[in-house]
Amino acid sequence: MIWPLTMPFRNRGKPKSAAVAPARKSHSTGLIAAFGGLSGAQWSGRSYGTLAREGYMRNPVAHRAVRMISEAAASVPWVLFDDGRELDDHPLLSLLARPNPQRSGTELMEALYGHLLLSGNAFLEAVPSSDGTALQALHLLRPDRVRVIAGDDGWPVAHDYQAGSARRRTPVDPAAGRGLLHLRLFHPLDDHHGFAPLEAAQMALDLHNAAGTWNKALLDNSARPSGALVYQPKDGGNLTEDQYARLKAELEEGYQGAHRAGRPMLLEGGLDWKAMGLTPRDMDFIAAREGAARDIALAFGVPPMLIGIPGDLTYANYQEANRAFCRLTVLPLIARTAAALTGWIKPVYGETLKLDFDADRLPGLAGEREALWARIGAADFLSDAEKREAVGYGEL
Repeated sequence: MIWPLTMPFRNRGKPKSAAVAPARKSHSTGLIAAFGGLSGAQWSGRSYGTLAREGYMRNPVAHRAVRMISEAAASVPWVLFDDGRELDDHPLLSLLARPNPQRSGTELMEALYGHLLLSGNAFLEAVPSSDGTALQALHLLRPDRVRVIAGDDGWPVAHDYQAGSARRRTPVDPAAGRGLLHLRLFHPLDDHHGFAPLEAAQMALDLHNAAGTWNKALLDNSARPSGALVYQPKDGGNLTEDQYARLKAELEEGYQGAHRAGRPMLLEGGLDWKAMGLTPRDMDFIAAREGAARDIALAFGVPPMLIGIPGDLTYANYQEANRAFCRLTVLPLIARTAAALTGWIKPVYGETLKLDFDADRLPGLAGEREALWARIGAADFLSDAEKREAVGYGEL
């Protein structure tokens, strides 16, 4: 007789008879149904709350990738131009440095980039001054609290923001230079919302989290896979209710738990242990987990080498990987944000203003900058004014 530990133990002490046979058949059928119900994979949802919890708050790879991108992008300072001339002092620069009393400019931009990476959308609200000639404050709204309202022609006409029981609607007016700025990443199947990079890595994210959960459960069970006790007495009898309860209690109290790992199991009276689970070697546990981590990093555009994932030989060294990360991931995200902010603030501050960024402040591009300066400095055929223009500086 084989008794899985999860199987109900009623009627175990009763003698064999015709009345007991249907009960055994029912138990066996229920066990088969339980195994059959787990044949399909269970995936987490794609809502902002689910991706934020399962990704940023529970998965170390996704958490590190989001922080690397958002912190690197938020560290790049803004540069403002008016008709091609760089401005050292302007109300917009002061607003971006301190958008509201609760947050600094770096904190606001870091949260904005985090919203884009986790939901594919970011909503920035502007509070105009009393005379309407400037912006008084900038506030970031959580993406899951904002709903895009489309008109009869399919274009957005308003945004609904709901926090608790409070709800307010902001009309969409591109010429007003106020209201909500909706930044979104490309979505092939949605006209009004963006596609989060973490959604593309959802299967890898669930696999990575499930592997960690399985490993923790295995360690809690003394690093032993699930199995069944086989009872084959010589006289063909069954265990009584008291014998089964005592055996189950001894297994739980004496052999389960990480601090009881390695303790030998003592079996008596025709009992034998049969393993019924796959080992980490059979499941290729380590390789599957590293592969899932690599997929998560690649979905965000972060070289796996920078997160400490082994086996990545795409880049010759760490410096080259960091340069690729800045050029291919961080700078395009900042450029997208700068272009959106420029179009948003022009109706308020003037059509000649352009918001840009100083990419030289990225540490990953310091090597490129040094090489450029060395080449320009050694070019004797260039004048000082031409050298300044070549490295991005204006005339004296």
